[in-house]
Amino acid sequence: MAKEKAQKAKSPRGGARGKLRAHFLANIGRVMDSEELRDVADNQSEWARRVRELRTEEGYLILTHNDRSELKPGQYLLETPKPQPAFERAISKETRAYVLDRNGFTCQMCGAVAGEPHPYDPTRKTRLHIGHIIDKSKNGPDEPSNLRAICSICNEGAQNATLIRPDLKQLLIQIRRATSADQLEALTWLIAKFPKQAAKEIAAISK
Repeated sequence: MAKEKAQKAKSPRGGARGKLRAHFLANIGRVMDSEELRDVADNQSEWARRVRELRTEEGYLILTHNDRSELKPGQYLLETPKPQPAFERAISKETRAYVLDRNGFTCQMCGAVAGEPHPYDPTRKTRLHIGHIIDKSKNGPDEPSNLRAICSICNEGAQNATLIRPDLKQLLIQIRRATSADQLEALTWLIAKFPKQAAKEIAAISK
């Protein structure tokens, strides 16, 4: 059985999270299920939270069915031992929620929408994180003005990269160059994002 073939690390430190970290690193590229990981964590009820912490706080790219269509619910896969930039614990849940809502639950680098197949890799569903515009290593603060929603795929190559937002003129140029169908799609998205403002504008035009 695959479970019997798993390589288990020797006496890792750090409690359940440390055991899970060591187990993932010893089994890179192998799909593991929730039962196996629960056993590794000594049947701790919060083993799933420890896995999320490895992903969000330590930056390990632990994939699930939300990232790869071939994975089933309850299956996990670590592809590489190299952690990505960890998402700071100092960022509160309220700030995370605010930034995601402000950014329309959309990656600010590629435009991928949370939960939908990623446009650059349709086998993975878009998973959004909170990233820094000016990186922490360059003294970037944890303030909302320096935070953005970013998907896992863009984050894989985004360390210390600074996003340059298009100004209004550049944005209008791109919209004018788009097809009518894409322009209507953009209009639909804007109306959904700003329903009150859209209703005011429509009322003003109707007078």
